[in-house]
Amino acid sequence: MNLDAIYRATLEKWGTEGQYDQAVEECAELITVLKHFRRGKADAAAVINELADVTLMVGQLSYMFGEAEVQKAIGVKLEKLDGLLAEQD
Repeated sequence: MNLDAIYRATLEKWGTEGQYDQAVEECAELITVLKHFRRGKADAAAVINELADVTLMVGQLSYMFGEAEVQKAIGVKLEKLDGLLAEQD
């Protein structure tokens, strides 16, 4: 399965605005299911299902904005997190 080809096809079919809207919707669904899970109204399978949707949308957005730039930003965030964790020790 070629993710780049799938991401390119989604952009051709629904456009960038459609993908932005879909990403927001999937994130909102994850927020909702996490709140339900915390209250015992959803199971882990529901959370996993929404995580899969969000993961695919993060991949799509990374493709759209530039995967190298996203990876660079992740590196910066990881360094910051590592520093915060070291401060607690």
